[in-house]
Amino acid sequence: MIIVALGANLSANGYDTPLATCEAAVLFLKQEEDIEVLRCSRWFRSKPVPMSKQPKFVNGAVTVNTTLSPENLLSRLHTIENSFGRVRQVQNEARKLDLDLIDFNGKVKVSSVPPMLPHPRTAERAFVLLPVRDLSPNWQHPITGKTVSAMISALSSDIRDIYPLTE
Repeated sequence: MIIVALGANLSANGYDTPLATCEAAVLFLKQEEDIEVLRCSRWFRSKPVPMSKQPKFVNGAVTVNTTLSPENLLSRLHTIENSFGRVRQVQNEARKLDLDLIDFNGKVKVSSVPPMLPHPRTAERAFVLLPVRDLSPNWQHPITGKTVSAMISALSSDIRDIYPLTE
C-alpha cells in the first residue's frame, strides 16, 4: 500500500479554504498519468505541530498505485505542492499544501537522501495516523510493526486533539 498524507492551513491561489485546496490536490493527483488514487480518507482539523499561532490545518490521506519509484513519486508530490504555491522556507511553517509520502508498500529506507520510508515522524502525528486508520485500520508501521491504533493510543491526549470535518 502506498500512502500519501495531505495537509494545508493556508488557501492556495484560486481556492477559498485549506479544505478546498486539499480536495483540489486529490483531484490533481487523480489526473496524473502515473498515479492512480484508490481511496481518500475523511478530512480532519488539527492544531499546528509544534504548537504555534498558525491557523489550524486540514489533513487527510490517500492510497495510490503508481509505476513511479518512491524517489520519483516524492519528486512529483513536490512538483504538485509547488504548483499550488508551496514555498519551502522555514520548517513547520504555515503552508498552502503539504504532500508527504508515508508508506511505499512497506519499503524501509533510512538514509539522508529522501524519501525516508516510512515517513520518519508518522508514529508521532495523530493528524497522519487518524486518516491512515480511515484508509487501513490494520495498517502496521513497517519498522516497528505497531498497528495504527496502537500508535494513536500511545500519543498524549493533547496531540490527539484533532477531529473529523465530515463523518
